[in-house]
Amino acid sequence: MKYSEAGVDISRADDAKQRIARLARRTFTRGVLSQIGTFGALFELDRKRWREPVLVSSADGVGTKLKIAFALGVHSTVGMDIVNHCVND
Repeated sequence: MKYSEAGVDISRADDAKQRIARLARRTFTRGVLSQIGTFGALFELDRKRWREPVLVSSADGVGTKLKIAFALGVHSTVGMDIVNHCVND
């Protein structure tokens, strides 16, 4: 199956991502070290307090784990999965 057969227009999605990136760049402060689209966002912390300080953050989803949780009727671990996924990458 192709994306287009599923109703997904990749060129429109790419265009939307570029427009969002332009808007997001307007919010950057001098501590931002990375561009939109990398796996994690890099931010330089106060050099007066730390030696070579860089904070790396990302946001992610639980992906197929959520489908498995619904299939098994077990949802108690989904919240823990997403928190661990974001803080321990």
